[in-house]
Amino acid sequence: MTMTTQSTNRVYRSVGRSALFLIPLLIGCLAFSQVAQAVSPPPDGGYAGGNTAEGYSPLLSLTTGTYNTAVGYLSLKALTDGNFNTAIGAGALLGNTGNQNTATGAAALLSNTRGSFNTADGEAALFFNTTGARNTAVGVSALQSNTTGNFNTAVGSTALFSNTTGSNNTANGASALTTNTTGTDNTAIGVNALFSNTTANNNTAIGRAALNHNYIGSIFGQTSSAGTAVFINSDGKLGTATSSRRFKQEIQPMEGTSEVIFALKPVTFRYKKGIDPQGIPQLGLVAEDVEAVNPDLVVRDKNGETYTVRYDAVNAMLLNEFLKEHHQVQDLKAIVAEQQRRIDALTAGLEKVSAPVQLSKPEPQVVLKNR
Repeated sequence: MTMTTQSTNRVYRSVGRSALFLIPLLIGCLAFSQVAQAVSPPPDGGYAGGNTAEGYSPLLSLTTGTYNTAVGYLSLKALTDGNFNTAIGAGALLGNTGNQNTATGAAALLSNTRGSFNTADGEAALFFNTTGARNTAVGVSALQSNTTGNFNTAVGSTALFSNTTGSNNTANGASALTTNTTGTDNTAIGVNALFSNTTANNNTAIGRAALNHNYIGSIFGQTSSAGTAVFINSDGKLGTATSSRRFKQEIQPMEGTSEVIFALKPVTFRYKKGIDPQGIPQLGLVAEDVEAVNPDLVVRDKNGETYTVRYDAVNAMLLNEFLKEHHQVQDLKAIVAEQQRRIDALTAGLEKVSAPVQLSKPEPQVVLKNR
């Protein structure tokens, strides 16, 4: 083993978090060890600083940048002092001045300026990105509209197509999260998954067309006359409560179970400033008070701590108590009606008896006394 080869191996073993700074040394070692095997005639497009350019005006503005590769019409045309960029395709990274970007495909990362650590593989992928960083787009027009969003991953044709400033999104599948613009921390896996999401955050959709019509970010003021209430559990799962008999078991009348609501203490209150800066007056219950009455009437968070009241269950109890009172009122009405019927019957009977008695009385006689 030659001394040059040994030094190269040492370089390979030392590559770690500082690998980026060792790349020039590594390339130099390899180049030195292979001088004797150089092709003849030598390849064109090799320039100082480890830069490679091939095509019409690639790396046209380069000054001090190093280890950049530009292959294609106007690729990396605006780069001056950036390093470790790779552009393959007409117009790829055309406006780039940042570092460590990789663009493969016509117009991929075309508008990028200072954005760094981006990877675009596909025609027009990350086309409008300017300063967004650490984005990965694989597929035709994937993340095409992104400008300043960071840490996004889009794999699939038009995945995250409309994203502009949203960050930390992952879309895997053709047209997944395609209409997302500013939403963050969303994950969509599957063709058309989370297709209609625009500004909503922290959603996870797995499967073809999963959460296809999610409009969570703009539901206020919208009308859904034939819809149902939506609930979210401590795991972040969003859904609705099912009421059909086919989903239930051990169905029993509520009877006296609902009587615990008489121990509840309704209150007025205002949320703390961090929750509601306007301090709008509220009406409701205190979850800890409700828990003391019936622990099944509260919802707990991920840590098991009391969080909120199951107002839907309280409403069901109120309905049961209302129906019980209603039945009692109906029973009382029936009793009163029966009593009135009996009174009417007695009155009619008395009238029948009193009529002959009146007829049988003798007429009064006048007696004259002698004086």
